[in-house]
Amino acid sequence: MSSRLAQQSIIVTGAGRGIGASIARGLAAQGARLTIADIDADSAQAVARALREQGGEAIAVPVDVSQRASVKAMVEATVAKFGRLDGIFNNAGIAQTRAFLSITEDDWHRVMDINALGVLIGMQEAAKQMIAQGGGGKIVNTASIAGKQGYAPLAHYCASKFSVVALTQAGARAFGEHQIKVNAICPGVVATDMWKLIDQGFRSEGMTTHENEAFDKFSADILLGRPSTADDLVGVSCFLASPDSDYMTGQSLVVDGGMVLV
Repeated sequence: MSSRLAQQSIIVTGAGRGIGASIARGLAAQGARLTIADIDADSAQAVARALREQGGEAIAVPVDVSQRASVKAMVEATVAKFGRLDGIFNNAGIAQTRAFLSITEDDWHRVMDINALGVLIGMQEAAKQMIAQGGGGKIVNTASIAGKQGYAPLAHYCASKFSVVALTQAGARAFGEHQIKVNAICPGVVATDMWKLIDQGFRSEGMTTHENEAFDKFSADILLGRPSTADDLVGVSCFLASPDSDYMTGQSLVVDGGMVLV
């Protein structure tokens, strides 16, 4: 196990599965002490248990990122266990496929409350703790290529991820004086349970007819010739958590194999 992030106390939300779980494993391999946070408490416990069995330090905390009291409790549990908070990955999120004209107010609020408001609250509560303890910190938000360009069947999801990019830039400006660096990761098509739900949504909306059809269509033009796995996000995540990125803030890094060139 590397010591690159030794003794760094880091929260990862949405870490019970998918990208979040892979990021947590990568950070733990670098020596970080992890809070595995997820709305699914059992999944969070399973990931934390596996990390401890591999020699890491990890606790599991249930969290609803759209509720401030829940996020505060997550931060407090982390500080109680590890003494401080050095970083947070605001990764928890949901996706929903809807034809543009079919998006309802309820659809909009559900996606925005988790993906955008959840990131805002996570940034705020983490920054408050980092400012109080001193020494700076790292905030990393999970945006998306959908935060770089709009896709009609995912309009409200795109709006939420554009919001994450904006919050990342605004947070960098707000917290720079405290040496808190704020950056984002923009994944592309990642083979996770979320994409299975997106693909199902395309079929239920009558936009595709075959299983994995949307996944395959979105993946067809990836320059590196394949869709992403969750582990493809680990390297950049460790970089953004480490001292290697100490002079970097306000950036949204596209890690998509060459789908969106910006």
